Amino acid sequence: MSHPVGKVAELAGVTVRTLHHYDTIGLLSPSGRSHAGHRRYSDLDLDRLQQILFYRELGFPLDQVAALLDDPDTDPREHLRRQHALLTDRITRLQDMAAAVETAMEARKMGINLTPEEKFEVFGDFDPDQYAEEVQQRWGDTEAYRESQRNAATYTKEDWKRLTEGFDAIHRRMADLLTTGVAADSEQAMDVAEEHRRFISGNHYECGYEMHTSLGDMYVADERFTATYEAIRTGLAVYMRDAILANALRHV
Repeated sequence: MSHPVGKVAELAGVTVRTLHHYDTIGLLSPSGRSHAGHRRYSDLDLDRLQQILFYRELGFPLDQVAALLDDPDTDPREHLRRQHALLTDRITRLQDMAAAVETAMEARKMGINLTPEEKFEVFGDFDPDQYAEEVQQRWGDTEAYRESQRNAATYTKEDWKRLTEGFDAIHRRMADLLTTGVAADSEQAMDVAEEHRRFISGNHYECGYEMHTSLGDMYVADERFTATYEAIRTGLAVYMRDAILANALRHV
């Protein structure tokens, strides 16, 4: 049985243009053509598309997806085992994200100990209290939250200014690397990512590599944080995530 490209696109939740692109690069070429020359996909083609979309959902670039699927030494059962391991890892990382989300919010949340004038001086026109209730309700029972609370209780206005300036400096260095075309998995970018991780651990709570990668995922997954990084430099949210992941892999 064969299926037209429009039906396949509808079933898979992708665009026809995406399927055409996969065909062009040799990632998914349809098994047949109609008399009019239109693409027709077999059930085996759909199986391969399902594999492609699975790996894409996990963030694999297309060239790596092709390498995985076309590896002659890998049988279908090995794909299932690999997918199970990747899904298990993703579940763990998503669970850790609940604690990691608080990291990006905590400096603003902890601003409640400052006067309105001091908060404006430290954070500008951003309201540091707007996430306080959300953070408390969703992550108030985590050790990361409690540790950050203990640390923040000792911080003065000068401390918050120092922390804000420190984060800004790290973000500027990462943005400069992005602008100059330095790869996210380069030594330079990974070193800045490591500095970012250590800054969090030294000032807020212990941020291991697994938690740090969850934090990087959050920069892309949560539009509020994506907007913050995109305001610094277009593409910075994804670049930060990729550099953080590369750095974690380097150490792990």
